[in-house]
Amino acid sequence: QVRVVESGGGLVQAGGSLRLSCAASGRTFTTLRMGWFRQAPGKEREFVAAIGWDTGGTRYADSVKGRFTISRDNAKNMVYLQMNRLKPEDTAVYYCAAQIYGANDSVGQYPYWGQGTQVTVSS
Repeated sequence: QVRVVESGGGLVQAGGSLRLSCAASGRTFTTLRMGWFRQAPGKEREFVAAIGWDTGGTRYADSVKGRFTISRDNAKNMVYLQMNRLKPEDTAVYYCAAQIYGANDSVGQYPYWGQGTQVTVSS
């Protein structure tokens, strides 16, 4: 069973930065595609960014491209989301998720989820 645990959320002013961290365990980390998703109140959970298990290729939602960077440290079984130039519309609960191998970043393709961490961006 894969377990993922996020940390690093908080309150930040618009234009500021935050870095989210996610620790994964329970399976060889290099077999996991890792993704970040977010869910704002009253909205559906949406894809933010993902990083591949093999070459570490990345993919981003258009809304965060150029501002957010996903990375992974395979030696530490960690994945990170560096969020810069934050906007009030980035306010949401951010979730880390994992799938075994895979390349599809729809919500339903990720069977393993963390508990979420709140990110609030004030204007």
